[in-house]
Amino acid sequence: MPDSVQPPQVEIFDTTLRDGAQTEGISYSADDKLRIAHKLDELGVAFIEGGWPGSNPKDAAFFEQARTQQWKCAKIVAFGATRRAGLQPADDPSVRALVESGTEVCAIFGKSSVLQVKEVLRTTLEENLKMIEDTVAYLRGQGKRVIYDAEHFFDGYRAEPAYALQTLQAAVKGGAETITLCDTNGGSLPWQVEAAVREVIAQLGRVPVGIHAHDDTGCGVANTLAAVRAGARHVQGTINGYGERCGNANLCIVIPNLELKLGLSTLPAGSLAHLHEVARFVAEVANLAPNVHMAYVGDSAFAHKAGVHVSAMQRHPDAYQHIDPAVVGNAMRVVISELSGRANVVSKAGERGFENIDAATSVKVIEIIKAKEHEGYSFEAAEASAALLVRRLAPDYQPLFTLRDYRGMVSRHGTRTLAEATVKLSIGGHEVHTAAEGNGPVNAFDQALRKALQPLFPQVKDISLSDYKVRILNSNTGTAAVTRVLIDWHDGVRRWSTVGAGPNILDATWLALADGYEFILTPAAKPKPMGEST
Repeated sequence: MPDSVQPPQVEIFDTTLRDGAQTEGISYSADDKLRIAHKLDELGVAFIEGGWPGSNPKDAAFFEQARTQQWKCAKIVAFGATRRAGLQPADDPSVRALVESGTEVCAIFGKSSVLQVKEVLRTTLEENLKMIEDTVAYLRGQGKRVIYDAEHFFDGYRAEPAYALQTLQAAVKGGAETITLCDTNGGSLPWQVEAAVREVIAQLGRVPVGIHAHDDTGCGVANTLAAVRAGARHVQGTINGYGERCGNANLCIVIPNLELKLGLSTLPAGSLAHLHEVARFVAEVANLAPNVHMAYVGDSAFAHKAGVHVSAMQRHPDAYQHIDPAVVGNAMRVVISELSGRANVVSKAGERGFENIDAATSVKVIEIIKAKEHEGYSFEAAEASAALLVRRLAPDYQPLFTLRDYRGMVSRHGTRTLAEATVKLSIGGHEVHTAAEGNGPVNAFDQALRKALQPLFPQVKDISLSDYKVRILNSNTGTAAVTRVLIDWHDGVRRWSTVGAGPNILDATWLALADGYEFILTPAAKPKPMGEST
């Protein structure tokens, strides 16, 4: 870090690549880990824990490649355990792997709980203290900076406080630069964490104290904030709260709380505005759907659905928001639904190029939305279909095309399945009749519609369906249930979403397909740019 840059008041230690990789359903490749590490480095975290060197080929490949790359802010950290009972650190392969990882910083964990020492390690309390001190001292002797993670500290402290504190003193005696207190089972509550951290800081004096909280009681973030209130200045956690079982303290929530609510610096100036981007990036690399309802960085964190809320916010942006969403790289959104008021319609119409919507039009749109949502539609995630409701009420509205009829056929010939669709449209006063095959009825309908539209609208070739979702609404009626179809679209520059619903899945699909093409091919359309929150 350049001399002119002030160090943060709270160090952020990111363990997305190690603890976060223990999430059920996540399996990072070495390249995945490098991509995420560089994104975290750009964000400006102080430490990035890369994994267990020597434990598996992926982590070995990560550390080998990380050694050859440039890092702007972060220190790459190798993770491991204290030496095994009865061995010297130099004779323990896992400890030697830490040395060979090539990182400047190592994080090692040791046992703080009498129960864990006796029942899991099956060694003596005295030997455990030596294991901690010896391992830290050995790594320090090899030129490493050492962060000591006191595993099961809070459980051990509640059961045998004197011994739990002795384990910390052993790490300090060995030369650890930071002592991190781990709520490994995630069972502690904020007031317990705060009291314990205060006592540890009083006992250790000048040695920095950190917190590593799991979320098994839903208190991972609260416990982290409680520890910082008590004086902890080193915080461990993961992006999006990923981690084993219920996950770890979510840095996407912890960091803005520390910065915006407690007034403590954690990242370089200006970095907080990239938090939404980082959260989505990590979710995409992890191949998990982003949590849209996550505080601060979720796409719904600043989405407003109730008409009363939207109306109030048009008068003052703080009426129903605790911060300016742009501070964390997010954006305010207005959602259209059966709960909408006139303010929702006016706001959304303005976004899509329809200015000065009169009261009568907005009331009519609300009536239509409520009726359609009663039928099974949902316009929250289908803003293009909502915009078309406004457009179709305009006195000069002319439909881009009108469906005369369609026919779909699915058949099987031996091992080959055939889907065919025909559509008959009226476009500009002319009748167009096309047919196409596809790998299923949806694909066949899409191909037939493209064939009809492309001669007049060449840009159709650039339009793609990026997602097709089907939801059965009243499943208790079995195969007679109402089906909702939601389609996400993009043309390489912009993206938009449409919806259709009805008891006939092909009708529902047709409605969503037709809306998608009409919306983007009509000049008034103003879809969101690619990458911008919808």
